[in-house]
Amino acid sequence: MQDPARSDVPTEPTPTAESEVIADDVRQLHRMGYAQELLRRMSGFSNFAVSFSIICILAGGLTSYHLGLSAAGGASIGLGWPLSCLLSFCFALAMAQLASAFPTAGGLYHWASILGGKGLGWATAWFNLVGLVTVLAAINVGAYLFIAGSLGPVFGIDPEKLGPGHQLAAVVVITGTQALFNHRGIRLTTRLTDFSGYLIFVVATVLTASMLLFAPRLEASRLVTFTNFSGPAGGDVWPATNGMTWLFLLGLLMPAYTVTGFDASAHTAEETVGAATNVPRAILRAVLYSGVFGYLMVASILLAMPSVEVGASKGPGVFFWVMGEILPRPLQIALYVGIGIAQYLCGLATVTSASRMTYAFARDGGLPFSYALRRVSEVHRTPAHAIWVVAAVSTAFTVYTPVYSTITAVCTIFLYISYGMPIALGLFAYGRTWTTMGPFSLGPWYRLVAVICVLGCALLLVIGVAPPNDKALPITLGALLVTIVVWFGGLRRVFQGPPAAGPL
Repeated sequence: MQDPARSDVPTEPTPTAESEVIADDVRQLHRMGYAQELLRRMSGFSNFAVSFSIICILAGGLTSYHLGLSAAGGASIGLGWPLSCLLSFCFALAMAQLASAFPTAGGLYHWASILGGKGLGWATAWFNLVGLVTVLAAINVGAYLFIAGSLGPVFGIDPEKLGPGHQLAAVVVITGTQALFNHRGIRLTTRLTDFSGYLIFVVATVLTASMLLFAPRLEASRLVTFTNFSGPAGGDVWPATNGMTWLFLLGLLMPAYTVTGFDASAHTAEETVGAATNVPRAILRAVLYSGVFGYLMVASILLAMPSVEVGASKGPGVFFWVMGEILPRPLQIALYVGIGIAQYLCGLATVTSASRMTYAFARDGGLPFSYALRRVSEVHRTPAHAIWVVAAVSTAFTVYTPVYSTITAVCTIFLYISYGMPIALGLFAYGRTWTTMGPFSLGPWYRLVAVICVLGCALLLVIGVAPPNDKALPITLGALLVTIVVWFGGLRRVFQGPPAAGPL
C-alpha cells in the first residue's frame, strides 16, 4: 500500500513516459520540416545548465568587472547590474515565447525566417553566428588572462612578461580541447555542463560569503555612489570625460556582456526532451539565477574593497587586488582554481551552442561548404565539422583583435542584434501571421516586452562602439555591408531557407 504521507512526492518519468515525450518532440520537428538527426538525451536541467554555463557569472562578471567599476564607480555595480539584467530578462521572456513555439536547433535564425521571411532569417543567422564565435573568443581570452593573472604568480610566472604569442598558444589549447570534448558526444558534454552549473553556484556562493566575511568594513552606500573614474583614475579603462550619465551607460557593458549566451538553450532544443516546455523554462531560469547570484557576487566584491578609489585605479587588475588584500592565500588559490575551471567550461558550452547554430544554418544551405558543415558524426552523433570550424574561426578572431574589451563589445553587439531581430519581427507578426503559440506565452504582454527589447538593443549598439572600443564600429558596419552585398548579390535567388520559412 502506498504511504499517504508520500503520495504527493513527484516521481521521475518512466522510460515509457520519456519515450512518449521524445516521440512528440520528433513529430513536432517533422512538422517543421526536419528529421531527428542529433541525439535527444538532454534533460530540462541539462538544457538550463548549458545557458547558465555560458552566461557564467564567474567569467564575464569577474573578467569584465573593471568595465563597470572604472566607469561611474560603485553605482555602475549597484544600480547598473540590476538595470541591465532586467533588460536581459525582457529579452529572455520574448525569446522563451519564440522558443516554445519553434523549438529547433536553428533557434533565432529559424524564428526570424518563419516570422519575417528567409532574407531576414539569413541576416539573423549571420549576426548570431558572428556573435557566438566572438563570444567564444572573449570567453577563452578572458579565461587565459584570468588564469595567468591569478595562478601564474603561484608557479613563479610574471603575467606582465607574457606576450601575444603566449595568449594565442593558450587560446589554441583551450579552444581545441573544448572542441574535442564536444566532438566526443552530447553525453560527455552534458555531464560537463551539468557539473559546471553546480560549480558556478558553489564557487559564487563561497566567493560572496568570503568577501563579506573578510571585508574590513561594509558600506552599503557604495552601491549607489556615482564617481567619475574615467581616465587615469580608473586605470584608463575609459577615456576621460565629464559626462556621468554617459559613463554610467558605458558601465552597462559589463553586465550586458556577462548575461549573454542564453540562446544556447534554443540551439540545443533538438537534443532536449520536452523541448517546447523545457527550453523556455531553461532560458528564463538561466537569466534569472545569473542575475540574482551575479548581483550578490559583484556587490560583495565592491563592498569588500579596502578603497574603491584604489580599486578603480587598478583597472583590469581590480579583482586580483581585492582578493590579495583581504583573503587568506589558501582560500584565494582554491577560489582561483574553481573560477578557472568554470570559465573553461563556459567556453566548452559556448562551442556546443555555436556549433549547433552552424549545423542548423548549414542544414538549410546558408553557409559556404554547407554540405560538410551539416554532416553529423555517425559514431558520436554530433556536428563534428561544425564544431572544429567554430573553434578555428574563433581562435583566428583573437589574432585580429587581441584586445579583450573590444572583443567583449563586438560579441555583445552581434548577439543582442541577433536576439532583437526575431523579437522585433514577432512584434509585427504577433496576432497576424503568428497565431499559434507554444506552451509558454506572454499573451498580449509580448508586444510591450518586444518594444523594450528593441530600444535596449539600440542602446547597447551605441555604447558598444564607444572608444576605446571604436574598433567594434568598423567590424559591425563591415559585417552589415558584407551581409547586404552577399544577399542581394545573388544568394537570395539560391538560398531556400528553412522548410517552414515565411509567415505562418
